[in-house]
Amino acid sequence: MAKTRPAAKASNGKMTYYFSKTKTEGKGLSKELLGGKGLNLAEMTSIGLPVPPGFTITTEVCDGYYKSGKKLPAGLMDEVRKNVGMLEKELGKKFGDDKSPLLVSVRSGAAMSMPGMMNTILNLGLNDVSTAGLANATQNERFAYDAYRRLIDMFGDVVMGVDHEHFDHAFGKIKAKYKVKADTDVPAEGLIELCAAYKEIFRKYTGKDFPQDPYTQLEAAVEAVFKSWMGAKAVTYREVENIRGLLGTAVNVQSMVYGNMGDDSGTGVAFTRDPNTGKNEFFGEFLVNAQGEDVVAGIRTPQPVAEMPKWNKAIHKQLLEIKDILEQHYTDMQDIEFTIEKGTLFMLQTRNGKRTGTAAVKMAVDMVKEKLIDEKKAIRRIPAGDLSQLLLPSLDTKALEDAREKKLVLTIGLPASPGAAVGKLTFTAEEAVERAASGERVILCRKETSPEDVAGMHSAAGILTSTGGMTSHAAVVARGWGRCCVVGAGEMTIDEKAKKMTIKGKTYSGNDIITINGTTGEVFAGAMPTMEPKLGGDFATVMKWSDKYRTLGIRTNADSPTDAQRAREFGAEGIGLCRTEHMFFGEDRIAAMREMILATEVDARKTALAKLLPFQREDFVGIFTAMKGLPVTVRLLDPPLHEFLPHDAKTQEELGKQMGLKPAVIKARVAQLHESNPMLGHRGCRLSVTYPEILEMQVRAIIEAAIICKGKKIDAKPEIMIPLVGTAVELKYLKELTQKTIDEVIAEKKFKGSLDVLIGTMIEIPRAALTADEIAEHAQFFSFGTNDLTQMTFGFSRDDINSFLPDYLRKDLLTADPFQTLDQSGVGQLVEMGVQKGRKTNKDLKVGICGEHGGDPASVDFCHRAGLNYVSCSPFRVPIARLAAAQAAIKHAK
Repeated sequence: MAKTRPAAKASNGKMTYYFSKTKTEGKGLSKELLGGKGLNLAEMTSIGLPVPPGFTITTEVCDGYYKSGKKLPAGLMDEVRKNVGMLEKELGKKFGDDKSPLLVSVRSGAAMSMPGMMNTILNLGLNDVSTAGLANATQNERFAYDAYRRLIDMFGDVVMGVDHEHFDHAFGKIKAKYKVKADTDVPAEGLIELCAAYKEIFRKYTGKDFPQDPYTQLEAAVEAVFKSWMGAKAVTYREVENIRGLLGTAVNVQSMVYGNMGDDSGTGVAFTRDPNTGKNEFFGEFLVNAQGEDVVAGIRTPQPVAEMPKWNKAIHKQLLEIKDILEQHYTDMQDIEFTIEKGTLFMLQTRNGKRTGTAAVKMAVDMVKEKLIDEKKAIRRIPAGDLSQLLLPSLDTKALEDAREKKLVLTIGLPASPGAAVGKLTFTAEEAVERAASGERVILCRKETSPEDVAGMHSAAGILTSTGGMTSHAAVVARGWGRCCVVGAGEMTIDEKAKKMTIKGKTYSGNDIITINGTTGEVFAGAMPTMEPKLGGDFATVMKWSDKYRTLGIRTNADSPTDAQRAREFGAEGIGLCRTEHMFFGEDRIAAMREMILATEVDARKTALAKLLPFQREDFVGIFTAMKGLPVTVRLLDPPLHEFLPHDAKTQEELGKQMGLKPAVIKARVAQLHESNPMLGHRGCRLSVTYPEILEMQVRAIIEAAIICKGKKIDAKPEIMIPLVGTAVELKYLKELTQKTIDEVIAEKKFKGSLDVLIGTMIEIPRAALTADEIAEHAQFFSFGTNDLTQMTFGFSRDDINSFLPDYLRKDLLTADPFQTLDQSGVGQLVEMGVQKGRKTNKDLKVGICGEHGGDPASVDFCHRAGLNYVSCSPFRVPIARLAAAQAAIKHAK
């Protein structure tokens, strides 16, 4: 779901807001108007923290800048001059003065944090005259010219587009001349020379002299920050984070304080709690005699804040006090930036800190214990999707950072299923099964996967495809099994016959090891260390709270006893989708399935189905046993039959030998079953209409399994779901056939106990939603199959959408992938209509959802509002759905 913000409050034409210890104009206004940084500077000032005074230019000005064809609005610079005048009066300094110059920083700050994505300029206001004045005022010539060279570099890079490398090269020459390695060891005379060299570089690449008028600098810097809002980095970040609906960035103009005035000065970045683990420990780094960007840029190695008392006990103590003040004020972990100028501490920024899923859970639980927040606030604070980080192996953080720094990323696809996997490349499902059976860890690498590949997918440590989207077959199956998966890695070409993969001209074969990061979509050469998840008491606490507040039931999509058991461990309250087709791909049953498909007579089909019956029955006994009395919704056969047959000549020939048939017969049957558009073809309930014996076998297996379980004192609650129904008469016909089979089995087995079997349907065709009142006359439950409902409503193929989806998202033609997050205004309207119409006919109608949307937090929120009884998702997304359901209940409580 797109992360959006409400509109900024009207500012009555006011474009700037001043903040200082004597006057704070922005307190109580919104992030949407002042940006996160601007609002928090005003807030920190108002609660008495040491913040250098300044002013914020609103996001409305940025919005106006773009609407007027990239022109600063009339009157802006007049307001800016007025604010600078207030700063001069407050600080006793003059902008551009030759005796006591006022210098400012110019920083961006949108309503949502976008760290490092937009531009910053420090030391603005320096020129040839004021730099000499600064040297005299501070009695520190080295400091003054160090500040000036930084300004020329940043202004040239950010405002004028001069490549930073040109400045860096000149700095290298100066260091070589003075025979020093560290920037801080260059003497004052070297920095004076460097400033002259920088100005020459500026002139060479811009055709202009470095501006000496401070207001010219300031106006250009403000415009540069606005331009950076639409810079490539910022735009990409918003796309990745799905941030939409913001006016633009604010600009914060703040009086400079200096961490590079000597060994009693410094700068740092810290978190009030550890953002990786969540522990209540002050976490961060600082540098002595440095400016802010030195910490971020990694030019010098910073020290951990835990070592700060060795340098300055008083400052460390003051920081700890401020840490507590900020957490009490914001009731959340804060990410802070600070500078120490000649032994005096100044706060430059605070914001809610980004954190891992593990840290989010721990912090939420700890803050409830500390009575900082209550359970409801704790639940709403944890991003539900981040729980996936707690459930799957992940790449070692340090190794991941090192690999990125060394540019070991081969390619980046779509992060379809989180976690990490390391293994040797394998290019067919059969090979994956064989190699895994011999003890090898393999990554199944395919152009795309199909149901035929499930054995190989299950055997593989991870799955990598060059095509497909976030809800493609590979993605859906991988998430269901908790397999790490990266899909849509379009830079990768696969030669299945040669068993080779090529990325950017380099070829990899079956003995090459790769690492895939399902959390980010990155693919690395070689093996990288992974970390296993550790689910502690805090996770259980959050789940307990979630169950306390949610009203939606949470089921799982599971096709085997193993999946069912895992889902129960994660808190599933039943199975909302058991896909019977996955049961037919096992080595011991695919032959009988193919025999049934190749049969041309009903009796021959029934003979083959009789071979499949014991397998199906055994599967259902296992699943009912694992679920121990919880409901199990079994979907009857859904995919078209051609998916179960081999399409290559070699495998067709082998199948012919096994079955005593000529390859030509098999080839002809495959051709006969071929469809131009199988998604809309002979599948779902249409198979049961054409081949009722398939439905009869499956229903028989379900009921016989339930009776066996009842005989073992195991409660079984089967729910039979008929897929792809589009009309009431279809469902009526198939429900009667289903009930007839149930009655026959009960009579045959002379079963006298209670067996309350529900019969319902999937609502996945738009017509079914539109006529839900008619269909509900014959259904005891509805389950919305939102994967197919989305396909048919949009006319999108979920396996091919990735060919155009990125452009649609980039151009704001879609706000999210509709196969990941439910389209509420279109598909959602059909869901709401289906619920309302269905319950109008049948007030006791149970309604759920079993598409991949069942594990998406934004879609779960919609399901809560739409009045569904439950959502169903893959086992590893059950905890996410539990938390998201609680968040929805709290958010929409009346």
